[in-house]
Amino acid sequence: MANYQSMRAGTAGTLSAQIDAGLRAHMNKVYGLMSVGMVLTAAAAWAISGLAVTDNPANAAAQLGNGRMLTDLGVLLYTTPLRWVIMFAPLVFVFAFSAFANRVSVGAGQLLFHTFAVLMGLSISWIFLSFTTFSIVQTFVATAAAFAGLSLYGYTTKTNLSGMGTFLMMGVIGLIVAMVINIFLQSPAMMFAISAIGVLIFAGLTAYDTQSIKNEYVAHAAHGDQEWLDKSATMGALRLYLDFINMFMFLLQFLGNRE
Repeated sequence: MANYQSMRAGTAGTLSAQIDAGLRAHMNKVYGLMSVGMVLTAAAAWAISGLAVTDNPANAAAQLGNGRMLTDLGVLLYTTPLRWVIMFAPLVFVFAFSAFANRVSVGAGQLLFHTFAVLMGLSISWIFLSFTTFSIVQTFVATAAAFAGLSLYGYTTKTNLSGMGTFLMMGVIGLIVAMVINIFLQSPAMMFAISAIGVLIFAGLTAYDTQSIKNEYVAHAAHGDQEWLDKSATMGALRLYLDFINMFMFLLQFLGNRE
């Protein structure tokens, strides 16, 4: 009996060690995919904004308030109804991606995530026209530091954060509704409130999503569900990517210096 119990404890210990090692590899993959998405978004936003403005009056189609001029592409992107398509396309895409993620292969899922990241870059390219490059970089660094701390907390804390999920998602829905309303109201006070609440909500989601990704991995790894684990890394990267991007955009309203 003692030998049986020792063998059972040894087997459990080996399985636990394998899950721990797999979890570290899984989280590294999640953060790696997220980082690639961030690079694609930044590159797309910078490239599009560079094509949208010019200092050459001969190539300009419209004058900006800060002395620079929009090209034909800039006018198309930022002053025509196409801007509404660009603004809401990432939101539509992410819902569609989430709905079909489990029906596509691992490679196709990663390709869709990278496509979404490029599309998001197109959607937020206007920040390079509205804010100084230094303030964008400064805000990005501040967001990265906050994200790292919050994600580390979510990964290491013993506190169960699952109760925050419903509350935070309701907050996100409320934010989206308020932002759509403010598109028409153009209220600075409302925008300030939206930004402040947005930072808090996505800060909470960063910790919550990190813990959720960790717990989901442990639960499925114990049952050997390898196909789900391979796909879940992409979905986890998408969740943390969205937390980072939204926290960055809301912080930019506070920290960014406008052109």
